[in-house]
Amino acid sequence: MKEYLLLFRNSTGAEGYLTKTEDMANDMPLWQGWIGQIAMQGKLISTAPIEFAGSIVSKEAATEGAHREAEHVMVTGYLICKGDSLEEVRELSKACPILKYPNSSVEIRALIPFPTN
Repeated sequence: MKEYLLLFRNSTGAEGYLTKTEDMANDMPLWQGWIGQIAMQGKLISTAPIEFAGSIVSKEAATEGAHREAEHVMVTGYLICKGDSLEEVRELSKACPILKYPNSSVEIRALIPFPTN
């Protein structure tokens, strides 16, 4: 069984996430149910939302702010889970609550373990 990183992306505003208080209240049971199903299968390793503020460090400098893609899309959270295949994790991801928002996505990446010798 491999471990997979799921990156949740969503559109953002200039000063913060676009999620309204009522959206958060409505979405929380959906997230709890979706993550709960993964956990009940014994496949959840870790998950968390990510703060809006951040810093980008390059060889030249460190700047304030998080990386944004086109349409002001940025990573808003993550989940690490176990799966037998990419296809299995892709199927789990199709029910992710983030997908109800325009410009949202779930990126799935297999994690490569470091050698232990």
